Amino acid sequence: MTGQADMRAEEWRARARTKLDAARLGPQADEIGRVEEIGDGVARISGLPNLRLDELVRFDRGAFGFAHSLDEDAVNCVLIDPAENIEAGDAVRGGGGVLRAPVGPGLLGRVIDPLGRPLDGKGPVASESHEPIERPAPAIVDRDFVTQPVQTGVLALDALFALGRGQRELIIGDRAIGKTTLALDAIINQKNSDMVCVYIAVGQKSSAVRRAIDAIAAFGAPERCIVAVASAAAPPGLQWIAPFAGFTMAEYFRDRGQHALVVVDDLSKHAACHREIALLTRQSPGREAYPGDIFYTHARLLERAAKLSPGKGGGSLTALPIAETDAGNLSAYIPTNLISITDGQIVLDTRLFHEGQKPAVDVGVSVSRVGGKTQAKALRDAAASLRLDYAQFLELEMFTRFGGMPDSRVRGQLARGVRIRSILSQPQHTPLSLAEEVALIKAVQDGLLDAMSPEVLTEFRRGLGEMLDCDSPEAVAALRQDGDLSGPATRALGEALRHYAQKLSPPGPAS
Repeated sequence: MTGQADMRAEEWRARARTKLDAARLGPQADEIGRVEEIGDGVARISGLPNLRLDELVRFDRGAFGFAHSLDEDAVNCVLIDPAENIEAGDAVRGGGGVLRAPVGPGLLGRVIDPLGRPLDGKGPVASESHEPIERPAPAIVDRDFVTQPVQTGVLALDALFALGRGQRELIIGDRAIGKTTLALDAIINQKNSDMVCVYIAVGQKSSAVRRAIDAIAAFGAPERCIVAVASAAAPPGLQWIAPFAGFTMAEYFRDRGQHALVVVDDLSKHAACHREIALLTRQSPGREAYPGDIFYTHARLLERAAKLSPGKGGGSLTALPIAETDAGNLSAYIPTNLISITDGQIVLDTRLFHEGQKPAVDVGVSVSRVGGKTQAKALRDAAASLRLDYAQFLELEMFTRFGGMPDSRVRGQLARGVRIRSILSQPQHTPLSLAEEVALIKAVQDGLLDAMSPEVLTEFRRGLGEMLDCDSPEAVAALRQDGDLSGPATRALGEALRHYAQKLSPPGPAS
C-alpha cells in the first residue's frame, strides 16, 4: 500500500512540475476601476481608461454591466443585474468582450432572461454557443424576395393584410385592446408549421407574461418556442438588451436555413427604457437618426429581420414588433419612427374593440406593403374584392345611420357587409386553417350567409372544419399541399358549402 501511495505522489509531482514549466512567469498588468457613484441601475466608474463602448464589466461582488457612454475621466455603466450589493468604492474590471446571448436548439421550450439565465425552474440552459447581441443586418445582396406566407390563423390578417416570411409588420394601438393577443395567435398558429417562435417581453408585468406563457402552453407548441423575459421589475439594462438578445437567438435558426418568428412586446416600453438610460448617463435622448437616438436603435434592430437568399441557406426571420399609442395618436414620435421602419402596420382601434369587434383591426388604416405577393393563391382569389366590399359597407353604414331609406340593392350590400364583419370577428386563441379561411370567404362572397341569423352563423363557423374534412377532403388536401384549388375542387367546395348552409338555415328572406 505504501508503494502505491508513493507512486501516486510521484505522478502528482510530475503533473505539477509540467504545469509549472508551461506557466509563463512575468509581470502582468490588470486594470481595476472604482465605482464613483451608483444609483437607478447606472454606475459611474473611474480608473478604466482602456474600456471600450458596450464592453462587459464585472463588479467584485458578482454583478455585471456594460459601458454605455465614455467620458474623458469616467465611464457610465448600465447594470444588467440588481444593484443591491454594489457600493461606491467597489472594484470593477473590464470583461474583455461584448454582451453575448446563448443560442442553440437547447433554448427551445425554455423561459429565460435575455442572458440565458433560466426563469422556469428547469435547470441550466443547454446552449450551443454564445453570440453577440449586436449583430449586423444581412446585406442587400444576401437577401431574397419575400414570397412565402406566414399563416397567422387570423382571418382579418391572412385575408386582408397577408404577412410574409422575412417581413417586419408593426402591431400598434392603444393600451389593452388586443395587440399581444393578436401576436400570440400568430405564434399559436405555428403549431403545425416549421417556424420557430421567439416571444420577447420587455417591461411587461409578471402577470401579463404569465398569461402569455400559459396561452402558448395551452394552445400552441411550447417545445418550439423561446420566451425571453425582461419584466418591469428587471434592471433597465436588462430591459434594453432584451430585443437584441432575442433577435440573436432567432438568427441562429435563420442562418441555418430554418424559419423564425419574433414578437417584441413592446417597443414603446423599450423606448421609455432607452430614454431613462440616456438621461441617467447624462446623454441626450436624441431626436434625430444618429446613434444616440431611439430611431437608430430600433432601425438597426428591425433591419435584422430578413429572408435570406438560397446561397445563404434560404432561412427567414419575421418580426412582429408591438407599439402602444396614446388616444390613437399614430403621428407621435415613436409610432412614426416604427411605421417608417417596418413593412406595414396592423392598427387596432379602441372604438371597434369596445363595440365587440375582435380583433379590432382598422382596415382603413392598416396596410401590408408585401400583401398579396405572399398569400396562398386560393385565398388571394377568394378575397380579391373583400376589402373593397367591406370598405363600401362601412361607408354605407355610416350614411344610413342618418335615417335614409335605402333601396333593396343597398339593403343587400348592408346585409353582406354585416356578414363580412361577422366572419372577420374571431375569438382569441382559435386560429383557422387555410381551408376554413377560404371556405368562409367563399361562403360570404357567394351570398350563402346573407340569410343567416347571428346564432346560425356562429354554428356555421363552429362546424365548418369538420364539414370540410368530411364533405370536401380533396379541397382540403389541395390547400394543404400548395395553397391552390383547381376548377373541379373549387366547384366541389362551393357545392359542399351550399349544402351545409341550406342544412343549417333553409332558404328564406335576407335579414
